[in-house]
Amino acid sequence: MQVQQSLYTPEQYLKLEEQAESKSEYRNGEIFPMTGGTTNHNTLALNMALFLKLALKGQPYKIFMNDLRLWIDRDRIYTYPDVMVIRDRPMYHGEGTAIVTNPLAIFEVLSKSTRNYDLGEKFGYYRTLDSLQEYILIEQSRYQVLQYVKVDKTWVLTEYETPSDILHFQSIPCKISLSELYEEVDFCIGEIGT
Repeated sequence: MQVQQSLYTPEQYLKLEEQAESKSEYRNGEIFPMTGGTTNHNTLALNMALFLKLALKGQPYKIFMNDLRLWIDRDRIYTYPDVMVIRDRPMYHGEGTAIVTNPLAIFEVLSKSTRNYDLGEKFGYYRTLDSLQEYILIEQSRYQVLQYVKVDKTWVLTEYETPSDILHFQSIPCKISLSELYEEVDFCIGEIGT
């Protein structure tokens, strides 16, 4: 759902976002409110971020969660990935340290309201980032992780669906079992409200 029919400049969006009570995504002039998350969504994003933070401690990687904005220059998009990994130093867009441009890996937790967008159009936007090497989509209502890895100029998909499956990251030196990733996720509550 759009905020209004009129188009906004990136500068107008950033000014509105500073004062907003909830986050919105900017897509080439249009502003789209972001939906609220569920407990499963939050648990999965937190589990992934915490795991990566611990597994990559002392290595040249930075882990960021959904409050850090990503700028996609080619398509003029500001968005908030659930989790991002940046190798070495973040590259910033504009003044300050609130907007980055160089994720190595992006993780999105799927929900009913965002699934098609995350799998389709948003992945298309992400693929324009030269730095991006891996895109991970995490289902919240069942064990399922989709891993897209950039090999040369082709994106290769690997799917994981059982608790014993081990997700081997290609862009970062670590791996996680789905049972670890889905710890404390309650499949009985599903995706109510998303």
